[in-house]
Amino acid sequence: MTATPAPEDLLRELAPQVLGALVRRYGHFDAAEDAVQEALLAAAVQWPAQGRPGNPVAWLTTVASRRMIDQLRGEESRRRREETVAFDVVDTAVVPDRDDTLTLLFLCCHPALSAPSQLALTLRAVGGLSTAEIARAFLVPEATMAQRISRAKQTIKAEGATFRLPPDDERAERLRVVLQVLYLVFNEGYTTSAGDELQRTDLTAEAIRLARMLHELLPDDGEVTGLLALMLLTDARRDERTRPDGALVPLDEQDRSRWDRALIDEGVALLTGVLGRAPLGPYQLQAAIAAVHDEATHPEDTDWREILELYELLDRIAPNPMATLNRVVAVAEVHGPEAALAVLSSLDGDARIADHHRTYSVRAHLLERSGDVTGARAAYLEAARRTTSRPEQRHLESRAARLT
Repeated sequence: MTATPAPEDLLRELAPQVLGALVRRYGHFDAAEDAVQEALLAAAVQWPAQGRPGNPVAWLTTVASRRMIDQLRGEESRRRREETVAFDVVDTAVVPDRDDTLTLLFLCCHPALSAPSQLALTLRAVGGLSTAEIARAFLVPEATMAQRISRAKQTIKAEGATFRLPPDDERAERLRVVLQVLYLVFNEGYTTSAGDELQRTDLTAEAIRLARMLHELLPDDGEVTGLLALMLLTDARRDERTRPDGALVPLDEQDRSRWDRALIDEGVALLTGVLGRAPLGPYQLQAAIAAVHDEATHPEDTDWREILELYELLDRIAPNPMATLNRVVAVAEVHGPEAALAVLSSLDGDARIADHHRTYSVRAHLLERSGDVTGARAAYLEAARRTTSRPEQRHLESRAARLT
């Protein structure tokens, strides 16, 4: 028997459907988004007291449509009204007859927006997160995030963007941006870029939920499937990444028997079903690498040669300094730390990665393995100085302390 979702989860799932219906009918993305937020607030207040309506999406769409009409007529629509809306009275003219979530995702990832704006707008409009929640996730004041979201909506309006899927000649590139946004949301949740917590499970969960939604809409797209598989295979290790005191646990020290086997099995099944059937892309390759790690019962069982081959292929089809940095670790496992240090030196002139804390962390690890204790300690401390994540900082400092 399928469990009934909690009210807040249901509202979050239904929000993009309602927003899509309003934007498709009325346009005015910014006004529609405000109206949907008011409808969600009304539901949060009324449903616990009066009971959940038989058709929640119709209820929300009707309420949001009324708010929208009020706004367009210039009435005072921002006040929180306590009006009762009959559950069974539905304006069939605005009840969504199709799922516009994909169109909404494309709109939020409009190329005229900056990457931070795409992230914020996607989490707000499609993810259903509040402005305060998004601000906390990215460690900025709520007012700053509100301004960012407002500017994003104004940019979309100024660009004259219409609520429709992009034309065929633009769709592949726009889908690439959508996938990148979901990937960034997941990564920010899995290893937060700053703050006292290593991970934000609300963000990883939201990224997975949106990736599942996108996969349902585009089940035959190899990279959509690959991204969902990558998220599941990575998230399977989540609970073993930290100790009870919050200390970071490296991959080779984690208790693999406690990894989430259901997520691993689902991720592997998705990946197996798409490999060879769709054009190979970077998300599929990264998922394949994650699968090799997840299927190793013990660290020493890891097939590092296969991982290295996958990273080399990834570096060829989608060159990226972070992928190269990951390949360096695999080179060390297969050919030794000296060979890996030689590859690492190729990144010295790349401004995107040369001064990144992870570059110093990898260098420290390799120097330690090669016997250069003094160099390793200095690199660990420099990595700790450069990271803004307190758990990572503590971990790197502890590594350095071991070498004193």
